[in-house]
Amino acid sequence: MTKPHSHRRLPRIGDAPIFRRTLLALVLFFVAVIIVAPLTVIGVHAFSKGLPYFAAAIAEPDTRHAIMLTVLTALIAVPINTAFGIAAAWAITKHDFPGRRLLLILIEIPFSVSPIVAGVSYLFVYGLQGLFGPALEAADLKIMFALPGIVLASMFVTAPFVARELIPLMQAQGRDLEEAATSLGASGWRTFLTVTLPNIKWALLYGVVLCNSRVMGEFGAVSVVSGNIRGQTNTLPLHIELLYHDYDAVGSFAAASILATLAIVTLIVKVVLERQGAGRRNRPASLAGNDSLSEVKP
Repeated sequence: MTKPHSHRRLPRIGDAPIFRRTLLALVLFFVAVIIVAPLTVIGVHAFSKGLPYFAAAIAEPDTRHAIMLTVLTALIAVPINTAFGIAAAWAITKHDFPGRRLLLILIEIPFSVSPIVAGVSYLFVYGLQGLFGPALEAADLKIMFALPGIVLASMFVTAPFVARELIPLMQAQGRDLEEAATSLGASGWRTFLTVTLPNIKWALLYGVVLCNSRVMGEFGAVSVVSGNIRGQTNTLPLHIELLYHDYDAVGSFAAASILATLAIVTLIVKVVLERQGAGRRNRPASLAGNDSLSEVKP
């Protein structure tokens, strides 16, 4: 009698226990040094003089103004970039037109261009000596070294975030559901609201969270177009640098703790949205499609 073949798993590269433990130790070491240590230092120095000093540093007028300007910039830039991302993703994935690939490349440009370069380019366009500078000055419109310039620079840097999250998902979903909804008599807006939006909502929220986090933490482009005017055009990252250069280490770390908290909250929201999105993707496509189309049936 022939012996049955034993189904032994073939050894793979890295299966040795010593290799796995070494790899895990290296990963934990880099996480501790690059991520955990800086966040810990920020928290320790921010509260090194006690909670009353921390509260006083946050309540300082220039710090409060920097926080409010940062929030205001996010409230303007994030919704605009969200609308742009949805429109760009819809155009690229649901329509065929000349220049479609070029549009996709243009959307990716902010990821390959240094924020400093983006800020300088805005100076050459909207500054007093720039392309539109004389016309803006004649119309008494100030773009650079004011809120509009800060918003424009933040929008440029964060323009791809929402589109980057939506385009792959919408390409994978195809056009069948939208075409079916249209054949049932649904208008374009109703098709988007009842068919497309429910299927992309988690990716959309994920992109919005990343966009908001980047807007609030942007330094390079904003430092060029804002002018670094204390109490007027300083966003929170710029104000942190000013406090550090003023040798107010505790005040700078107290302000930095706000951005660090934002980063931690962003990571938590990211994990939650990824789990929600994974649950949505694991759902049978036919059930998701039937739920969406049932809302547009007369």
